Amino acid sequence: MATSDIRLSVAEERTIYDVADIERALEDPAVSRNEALTALYEKMRQRGGGRFLIRPNSPDMIDGLYESCPNFREVIDDLRKYIALSVAGSEPMSFTPLLLLGEPGVGKTHFAKELAHALGTGHEFVSMNSLTAGWILSGASSQWNNAKPGKVGHTLVHGEFANPVVVLDEVDKAGGDSRYDPLGALYGLLEQETASRFKDEFIDIDMDASHILWVSTANDERGIPEPILNRMNIYEVARPDREAARSIAAALYRAIVAEHDWGFPPEADDEVLDCLAGMPPRNMKKRLLAALGSAKLDGRDHLESRDLNAAPAGRTRKIGF
Repeated sequence: MATSDIRLSVAEERTIYDVADIERALEDPAVSRNEALTALYEKMRQRGGGRFLIRPNSPDMIDGLYESCPNFREVIDDLRKYIALSVAGSEPMSFTPLLLLGEPGVGKTHFAKELAHALGTGHEFVSMNSLTAGWILSGASSQWNNAKPGKVGHTLVHGEFANPVVVLDEVDKAGGDSRYDPLGALYGLLEQETASRFKDEFIDIDMDASHILWVSTANDERGIPEPILNRMNIYEVARPDREAARSIAAALYRAIVAEHDWGFPPEADDEVLDCLAGMPPRNMKKRLLAALGSAKLDGRDHLESRDLNAAPAGRTRKIGF
C-alpha cells in the first residue's frame, strides 16, 4: 500500500451534554445542599461537554483478533463490515449491540476486552452478576443517601470518549428485586434515538449515550428479556478447537513476554503451546505466569513444558467444564 493511501483514525469532538444545563442546575438550592452532586457538576462544567468520537481507519484494524480470539471469527467478520461502512462514510465507529453466548471458559470476556483495545476508544467493564438494582447502570436519585451516578453516566463524564466500549459481562445473571430491574435501563440505552437523550438519575441532565458500543456476554439467553434480545446481534461461540487453542496460547505468550523485560524468547516452543492448548482459555494466563515464574526460579530464560505441569497458581476447582 502506498503511503498516500494510508488513512489515519480521526478523533472529532462530539458534545455529550450542554454545559449551560449544568450551570442552570448549579443555581438550584437543592443541588447546593448536596455536596457530592455539586462537586460532580463542577467537574462536568470544568471538563466541558465535548468528548472524542473515534472514526476507524481501516477494516483490518481488528484483524489481530483472528489470531488472539480465533473462535470468534464470525463475530470479527461481521464487525469488519461495520468498520468498512464507517470508513467509507468517514463516520464514527458503530455497530449493533453484540451478545456473545457460550459456556464458561470459551473466552467471551477476553474477546470483549481485546475488541475494546483494538478499537482504541476506551472501555467500561460491568460485571452484571453483581447487579441487584437498575440504578447500577442509570444512577440513583440524588435525594437518596449515598446516591451516585450509574456506570453509563460515570463513563461519559470521566472518560475521554463519546463512543467507548461498554462490556456487560454475564448479563443473564443480573438479578435482584423485580421493582428495580437491573436490565431496565437497557431498553432505552440500546436504541440510538432514546439513548441520545439518556438521563442518569443522579446527574439528572440529558446526555448523549447514543455512540456507546455495547458488548454483552452470557452463558444462556433464556434469562434475558426478549425485547432486549431483539436489540442485539446474537452469536453462539464454541470452545476453541486444538488448533485455535494453540493460536490463543501463542498470542497470549507473545503479549505477556512483550510487556516485560524478563529475558524470555519472543515465541514459545511447540511443547509449551501443546500444554497450554489443553487448558481452557480463561486459565491460560494464570498458568502461564506461574510457569514463567517457575522457570526463573530454576535459573532459566526459557519456558519448558514441565513448568506448566507443576502445581497451578491458586487452588484448583472444577467449574464450568
